[in-house]
Amino acid sequence: MPLTANVRHLEEREVLLKGELPVSELCLDLQDELIRAERPLEYDLQLEKMEESILVQGVLRLVLDCECARCLRPFQFGVHLPKWAVLLPLEGEDKVSLCNDLLDLTPFVREDMLLEFPQHPLCRPECPGLKKNSERGRERRSGSGESPKPQAGSDVWTGLDKLKL
Repeated sequence: MPLTANVRHLEEREVLLKGELPVSELCLDLQDELIRAERPLEYDLQLEKMEESILVQGVLRLVLDCECARCLRPFQFGVHLPKWAVLLPLEGEDKVSLCNDLLDLTPFVREDMLLEFPQHPLCRPECPGLKKNSERGRERRSGSGESPKPQAGSDVWTGLDKLKL
């Protein structure tokens, strides 16, 4: 069930919403292979009617399972919006759509959460990345412990000089 609030209840008093929203309801459509959202979004929101608008403010939290873009190690990245707020107009050109007096907050939450996702997730800022090729890796590529060396006195261009076009 999406994150909704009944607008009629706001005419009498503020409405408090607290709980978890399954990540499947957010419809994040992540294209980044290094970021996975599998845990629920935690929210603690306060809604109040202000003339012809609804002010929503509160806290949003989501934990992402990521792989470091440099070293490919798995780690968790917390998206935390401690002072999230949005003003939703009920009148005019930009008014929000209501369905049976229910206001769906999910699209607004999704948009602001996606803006906080890391562009290149790093396990730590000073991550050195993957280790450089080791001696064993070089041995495997060349087939022996030594890399082939040009013969003394041979010119690398001699093979091309023999080429007849």
